[in-house]
Amino acid sequence: MQILHSRDALHAALASGPHPVLVPTMGNLHAGHLALVARARELGAPVIASVFVNRLQFGPGEDFERYPRTLQRDAELLEQAGCDLLFAPDEAQMYPTPQTFHVRPDPRLAGELEGASRPGHFEGVTTVVLKLLQLVRPAAAVFGKKDYQQLMLIRAMVEQFALPVRIEGLETVRERDGLAMSSRNGYLSPAERAQAPQLQQALRALAARARECTELGQLPRIQAEAEQDLRARGWEPDYLSVRRRADLQAPADDEELRRDAHLVVLGAARLGRTRLIDNLEF
Repeated sequence: MQILHSRDALHAALASGPHPVLVPTMGNLHAGHLALVARARELGAPVIASVFVNRLQFGPGEDFERYPRTLQRDAELLEQAGCDLLFAPDEAQMYPTPQTFHVRPDPRLAGELEGASRPGHFEGVTTVVLKLLQLVRPAAAVFGKKDYQQLMLIRAMVEQFALPVRIEGLETVRERDGLAMSSRNGYLSPAERAQAPQLQQALRALAARARECTELGQLPRIQAEAEQDLRARGWEPDYLSVRRRADLQAPADDEELRRDAHLVVLGAARLGRTRLIDNLEF
């Protein structure tokens, strides 16, 4: 596996041959990331993974400085997984001049849920992803569905800018107890780690109650009760919310709850110092 640190080296490595498949990451890799690489390999093109901790998507007081940088281990894992190229730039390579041009995603999607809890986050995400797509020019890029809203925004950005890349979404990879794999799980203490599956359990319970709703007006109360239940267990929830999969807006009417509509329940909550997110389609 080639490890590339500069844009010039990246361009030279990609100058000939087929368009690759890109797996963008911030490093500190786990089995969920390696599943993305495995899916990328199935697409039949060279696989390039990127490792870059993107300052633009971290807000004030978030964990940019303490986010784990584990490049040597990441490179070993990627090579074992069959990755062909690793692009691991520093900030001077990704942002050689101040990034004064930013992608500003549609606030109807980006301003909800994670966007409301983390203002500016999705602007940073879409800006760096657009830049990576321009640098790598992949035929496809693979993202995990754990970051559900992010995946939707990236798909919308690619469609609206007519970018010649296919966006693949891979199902969330989970631990045996149901916890969604995340680089931030390493922040959890042993006691918190034992408690962490409660977030997924809360989402499952909320999805079941939502399917039993007969009136849309009941949904805010049910969501508030789900948040209160987590709070009673020592969590600090940002949101637990039932939305349409198509646009992440709330269900439009009673009928949409009662029929077999395509819905998703999404949640974000802090356990100690660690903020976890998850979702469940139903």
